[in-house]
Amino acid sequence: MAFPLSDHFNGTHFFNPEPTIRTGGGQRGGIWRLLRARMQRDEAVWSRWPDRVENKHFPPPQGQTSLTWIGHSTFLIRLPGLTILTDPVFSARCSPVRFAGPKRVRDPGLAIKNLPRIDLILLSHNHYDHMDLVSLRALHRHSPGARIVTPLGNAAYLAKNRIPGAIELDWWEETTVHGAHVTVTPARHFSSRTLWDRNEMLWGGLFLNYKGRKIFFAGDTGYTKYFAEIRHRLGAPDLALLPIGAYEPRWMMGPVHMNPADAVQAMIDLHAVRAAGMHFGTFQLTAEPIDAPVHDLKTAMRAAEQPLERFFTLDVGESVPLV
Repeated sequence: MAFPLSDHFNGTHFFNPEPTIRTGGGQRGGIWRLLRARMQRDEAVWSRWPDRVENKHFPPPQGQTSLTWIGHSTFLIRLPGLTILTDPVFSARCSPVRFAGPKRVRDPGLAIKNLPRIDLILLSHNHYDHMDLVSLRALHRHSPGARIVTPLGNAAYLAKNRIPGAIELDWWEETTVHGAHVTVTPARHFSSRTLWDRNEMLWGGLFLNYKGRKIFFAGDTGYTKYFAEIRHRLGAPDLALLPIGAYEPRWMMGPVHMNPADAVQAMIDLHAVRAAGMHFGTFQLTAEPIDAPVHDLKTAMRAAEQPLERFFTLDVGESVPLV
């Protein structure tokens, strides 16, 4: 599919205007460092986690304005007259097959059958831990009127996979759904579903402005200069949903995944009133232990001399009111 040439599309593929070169000491050195990092992952901590923590939370009452963390990058956002899901992944694995690949260590905080009717789905990009076709088809049956807003190229892919009606936008383009203004924003990441389609579909964050309430969903991204531009163009969000996990080893993950210190700086750049952490504690994608993101977030907030309550995390299934 043809898209207009731009500072992030060259006629055949999307790309990051900011460099995402990994520092691995050459291709051979990088491969060996990656293999060593995978062997050093603390899988025991992850495997014990389901025995240590159970989902003991209950959804908020119907009609309450709230934020619920379902797991990984999936949030349920309830606003007056509008119910939203972000990057819905309810499957046991984030993988092209059901018998292999990263397996979730915590059940979703809410099952699809227990969700309220969904009006809007914010879908950041096509990686398996963000775009789960099984979940999206189930949501289409559960809430057939739900609209999906996503970056360029993803709508056609979804339609081919029996998920019709998505609205796709380029960076900085806007649409209105159920009275909510949604803008796709730049992110420093990449896309792929197979070995042959890398960067053929765009990635991005999504900025929601609904009746004066501003919520920014960053999707998946490395730290980027665009956070300051997002705030300049769209205003400071009342709530920023920012990734804090899947960041080790830094030589590999740094260009495309924020660590907690990066996320704190992103919150500051955005002038966000509050931020909530995501993209951690659900699938073991990288080398850090399951509990490292929350610990490192607190350390980063103290180093930045920020009040800890400004950037919070939720337990799976936990909800907080949005005031």
